[in-house]
Amino acid sequence: MLLRDSEVARQVRVYLLDTEHLARTQPVDNPAPTEPAALDARIDQRITHILGKTIVPMFNVLIETSSDHQRELIALRTGVQRIEKRLRQHHARLQRLESPREDRPLAGVMASMDAMNGREFEEHVATLLRRDGCTNVLVRGGSRDRGIDITALTSDGRTLVVQCKRFAPHLNITSPEIQKFIGAKVLHSSEIALFVATCPFTRDAQNIAAESGITAVHRGLLEEWSAGAPLTVLR
Repeated sequence: MLLRDSEVARQVRVYLLDTEHLARTQPVDNPAPTEPAALDARIDQRITHILGKTIVPMFNVLIETSSDHQRELIALRTGVQRIEKRLRQHHARLQRLESPREDRPLAGVMASMDAMNGREFEEHVATLLRRDGCTNVLVRGGSRDRGIDITALTSDGRTLVVQCKRFAPHLNITSPEIQKFIGAKVLHSSEIALFVATCPFTRDAQNIAAESGITAVHRGLLEEWSAGAPLTVLR
């Protein structure tokens, strides 16, 4: 406000407008990036470049040549430098979030499963069972499955039944669903029972599963299993 009607303010406005025009019209190496993440990175880098390489040096020149408003110009320069720093921090944070993590080598696997339909999810679980040495893996899901989606034999010959639930991540497997599966487990006289879900289990559901000899494969454990860690109960 103090600089609004001054010659320095006019120079700053003209310079900023010219810089904005150049930023909009200057050719870039790849004018049509296809990935949203790449576009975000280019925007961050472009703005940071303008602030750090043009705006701040411009303020330095104005501060050196203007004796009337040095304090205000220094304050403005400090504000611009603060914005530049925050942009750099934001860009670094985005890179950390989007880059693969060592503790989650297949971090996108859950997003892939969330996009599956019920049958595709059952086939995915069947693939994991075969990968871990199970044989006679049969996907049975359907209206007459009697609560069992997959049957199989472990590598050492134990009978195995699986219930698959592809629920939204914000939902929970509750105790009534586990209780229904107990009946199916007994009906098939299975030695191992897996309840595999793309969501968490309530505490009651986990307790009932543990008491009934059912392995509750919740969302986090499912991600680890899909990433290559075998289920302990299958070893």
